[in-house]
Amino acid sequence: MIICDTSFMAKLYVPERESVAVRRLLEAEDEVYVSELARLELMGVFHRRLRERKWTRSDFLAAVRQFSNDDISGFWTWLSIDSRIIEAAAKTYATLPDTVFLRSSDCLHLVTALHHNFTEIFTYDTHQSIAASVLGLKATNCEIA
Repeated sequence: MIICDTSFMAKLYVPERESVAVRRLLEAEDEVYVSELARLELMGVFHRRLRERKWTRSDFLAAVRQFSNDDISGFWTWLSIDSRIIEAAAKTYATLPDTVFLRSSDCLHLVTALHHNFTEIFTYDTHQSIAASVLGLKATNCEIA
């Protein structure tokens, strides 16, 4: 049972050097938790690849279909973002050191993980990894040697 953010889950659909290791890890897990925010962010990742001409329309639609099939089959376990999580995320900035760069969407991923008692989050986002450690979460990825 793990939780990951969009930067991690995207590697399942966007071919990158870490994709094979990410697939192996995710498919070996009983449950893979993600914030509902990741659903929107992942579509943004797909559309960006289309917009930047890294994917054809066919590639884009194939990724959307694969994600939809994975979702329908229960591969992802979605964690709601409710008002308690939004409030906790907003309050996070009151105590966050001024040297830590944390985007609001990344803050939602981290606070969602904390709210659901995870101690570790899988991410490839450098800024989020730094902020995770400040908030008491271990940030992990599938490093390639």
